[in-house]
Amino acid sequence: MKDSTMPAASQPHFNAQKILWSLPQPMLVFSSMLLMASALVYQWMDPDLLFVMILVLQFPLVMLAERFFAKRDDWLLNGREFAEDGFWVFGTYLIWVPAYDAYYDTPIAAAFTALRENMGLSFALEASSVGGLFFMALVAAFAVEFIGYWAHRLEHRFMFFWRIHATHHHITKMSIARADRTHPLEFLGLNLGGAVMLAFFGATPEVVAVSIIFRLTTAHLNHANLPMTSGWYGLVFTTAEWHQLHHSQSKTESDTNYGCTIILWDRLFGTFSGKTSVERLGNGTGQPLGLLTQLSMPFRSSDTLRSL
Repeated sequence: MKDSTMPAASQPHFNAQKILWSLPQPMLVFSSMLLMASALVYQWMDPDLLFVMILVLQFPLVMLAERFFAKRDDWLLNGREFAEDGFWVFGTYLIWVPAYDAYYDTPIAAAFTALRENMGLSFALEASSVGGLFFMALVAAFAVEFIGYWAHRLEHRFMFFWRIHATHHHITKMSIARADRTHPLEFLGLNLGGAVMLAFFGATPEVVAVSIIFRLTTAHLNHANLPMTSGWYGLVFTTAEWHQLHHSQSKTESDTNYGCTIILWDRLFGTFSGKTSVERLGNGTGQPLGLLTQLSMPFRSSDTLRSL
């Protein structure tokens, strides 16, 4: 089995390789954010169209890179797996993401906007420049991820919450195609907390758009089957290296690195692990599950979930 993170020759060569592979993730994430922010500020392209293009084009480009630079050959997808993952990708962008976008205008968000106004908060996540949107989007991401971090920990702690999260942990290979294998109940539930947080801090639609680009691009790359390393970026942000460990079949390893986009909260609250290799992915028996089983997991008995 190939693992391209292992040293091929001398230690200096290995160090250079690690440095080079620490660059793609921050470059892709930050450039996507800046591209989106520039379209919103200067209107050189329809922002909605650019939003879709940025996210959709990531899949063929990264999947092509996975074929040439796979971290592990045993993680490469076969035809059946690729078709199944296509269901989750299309579900995300045709159903879940539009639903999340609608959250920001819900009565719940409006209620937290009113609470903010009644408290007399003057600070708002808004900006009119490219740099300002970039910075405010990161502030928004830190706020949203704080809620997401604790929600994620609860999902691993209690069976009631685990049943909507288990679908994502039954993946047995890493690939960008698997990043969106999230049950719709979990997707909508977790993002509701994010929408509430954004409304409370007065995030404008422009800030929300750039922040979503950050979150989704990061999530996609964190699941890529590429030998990316963390470098300086991994001190604050979640990387593929840190997130792969979270998908370990070992519960001890899986109960670490809860931050989906921000690893800083794990470092602060004692759940960070810097281990950079994982032996086996999955959950329970470690066997791949069929599509119908994945979709029905929130409605199955606790004993059934424990036996999968």
